Amino acid sequence: MRFHTILTLSYLIPNLYLFIRIWTLFIPKKYRLRYVVVYAILFSVYPLSNFLNDRISGLVSQVFEATANYLLPFFLYLFLFVLLSDILLLVNMLIRVIPREKLKKDAFRIRSLLLIICTSVMVVVAGIINFNTIRITDYQIVVSRKSSDISKLKIAFVSDFHLGENTPVRFVKKFTKKIETINPDLMLFGGDIVEGDRRDEKMEHFEELLRGIRTRCDVYGVLGNHEHYARQDRGDFFNKSGVEILRDSAVIKVRSFIIAGRNDSNVRERKSAGDILKGVPDSLPVILIDHRPTEIEQISETSADLVFSGHTHDGQLFPVNLITRKVYELSYGYMRKGETHFFVSSGIRLWGPPVRTTARSEIIVVDVTLQ
Repeated sequence: MRFHTILTLSYLIPNLYLFIRIWTLFIPKKYRLRYVVVYAILFSVYPLSNFLNDRISGLVSQVFEATANYLLPFFLYLFLFVLLSDILLLVNMLIRVIPREKLKKDAFRIRSLLLIICTSVMVVVAGIINFNTIRITDYQIVVSRKSSDISKLKIAFVSDFHLGENTPVRFVKKFTKKIETINPDLMLFGGDIVEGDRRDEKMEHFEELLRGIRTRCDVYGVLGNHEHYARQDRGDFFNKSGVEILRDSAVIKVRSFIIAGRNDSNVRERKSAGDILKGVPDSLPVILIDHRPTEIEQISETSADLVFSGHTHDGQLFPVNLITRKVYELSYGYMRKGETHFFVSSGIRLWGPPVRTTARSEIIVVDVTLQ
């Protein structure tokens, strides 16, 4: 309830500001009725899509949902550019770069509004392209070999796939081909991989594609908060996809390394990283998957050598990333604390609008040298 209240207010308040400021700054009197009608139609798409999704399914609700998903980031950047216009007008009042008479001319006001709208559209289009482009982020690190028999380990890590009815099969095929090219020794999934509990042909296709991933040291993963919301915490999808889910547990790969995974914080009695690793031998390198990049300080004091997380999406849209970077010690990227190497992925896909203006849709590849 609290989440939906915040979401509603964050939609209403900026739109109220937008409507008033565009009316005041850019719309000549003769066009104001048309402006009200157009703005009212665009504004109503998002609440109407929520209303339809709760009551009906089918093509109509899907069209409204898809349109709303692109309008939301458009409104965000329209709001930011109008806010920037207000700031520039305040500056202009002090230094008088543009004469006041020119600012009042209808032609100047309309051209300014068109520039703002076109720039907002271009940002969203660039975000769509960025979202649909899979990139590989490479890291090279060195960890203590201890008594391990291996000297090299290539790890591929992916989080936040959010597979569901809106996920194109071609995107998942593109992902599996990338993994085949990478040829990792170990494949890890960091949670929020599947969205919804539907059983249909599309989900079966996803299971088949993921089941085709081949590695030398198997495929492991953890569950995220969205698997919990969608009742996928039973793990049926993962059993059929060939992904072994680690639930506050660890697996010892004999004479090589230890792989451990934590339950998401939605699980009431989840263990601490220290409790999970307490019973494992300290003679092998330890890899930990933890969906949310929290408790970094505590985890750095355990025997974990590498920790992989996702969840944050690096904010997904600027300037939300500035908020996530305040919330999390490591919201995205790589950090070493003590002897522990932390990696946080921005995710390979997203939940919500299919637009990404921060970070990228990525597969993390870590080449580990053990010495």
